[in-house]
Amino acid sequence: MATNLSIDPELIERALKVSGERTKKAAVTKALQEFIARRQQKALIDIMGRLEWDTGFDYKAERKRD
Repeated sequence: MATNLSIDPELIERALKVSGERTKKAAVTKALQEFIARRQQKALIDIMGRLEWDTGFDYKAERKRD
């Protein structure tokens, strides 16, 4: 999908430098992928304090094969 964006040229240059990508498109794509990954990680971290853990669960017993 073609999209025209007006992006700060200084930001693009910095993104190209730190990402090691050769093209603006590749740098923007990598930046978006990393942005999404970080937000997804943050969402997981946010729910960690809300989960109830079964302290009696024996994960080692679950590894045994019959």
